Amino acid sequence: MLWVLLLLVAWSAAAVSCIRLCLVTAGAAQRPAHSAPAPVAPELNLYETAFLAGGPHRVADLALVSMHLRRRLLLAHTGWATVVDPEGQDEVERTVIRAIGPEGQSRIAPIRAAAAAAEAVRSLADRLVAAGLAVPHGTRTSLESAVRAVRGSAVLVVVLAATAVLMPGQETGYAGPVVAWFGLPLVLTLGCLAIARVENHPYSPWASPSGQRWLDSLPAPVHGADRDLLAAVAVRGVGAVRDPALRAALLSGARTGG
Repeated sequence: MLWVLLLLVAWSAAAVSCIRLCLVTAGAAQRPAHSAPAPVAPELNLYETAFLAGGPHRVADLALVSMHLRRRLLLAHTGWATVVDPEGQDEVERTVIRAIGPEGQSRIAPIRAAAAAAEAVRSLADRLVAAGLAVPHGTRTSLESAVRAVRGSAVLVVVLAATAVLMPGQETGYAGPVVAWFGLPLVLTLGCLAIARVENHPYSPWASPSGQRWLDSLPAPVHGADRDLLAAVAVRGVGAVRDPALRAALLSGARTGG
């Protein structure tokens, strides 16, 4: 009964991947003992808030919107950025200007990618990790890898089940019990993925539990002033932008820039 061997493979893959995801998730929820106490609210600026809420690309989006509102940069709905004032007020803005290049004009997607990968953003991330507010890069990538492994196990279970059912020379009417047995590891993997999604949504994958509590404590921004719009972009992303042309420009950069 070859299908029993296939079932054992399916169970092994499902169990190992689900246990790994549970262990990684539990480890990510624990704050390292050596982490410094979380800073009080006034010590976090909008860039730091943006990183906790959406990661490096959210920081780049915030810089682009800020420069556009202050007429230092012109963001066109076609997905192009043009430098108006080449003097950046901070290192992230200077990174944006350098990414545009000496011609003073560039597509938004590569600007966004360059700003997100800049040393200024990496330093910001390191400060937040040291403060216990951000998830270390290794932990985050381990969690993403564990989720992918569970998804792969679910696909493997389906493939093995199909193989077991379609194998020639099997007894008539055995397909039903075989599918039922393979359904158990499939339910395990899908259930594990569902629980992981419920546990993490709508939480940011970039923020630690302390960082998430900080985000949850933020008041809802009031639409009107530029500062409120920047706060909304930091927390909610490009979707908080009401100007359709500006939103189109930023979404163009997000689609092609990752």
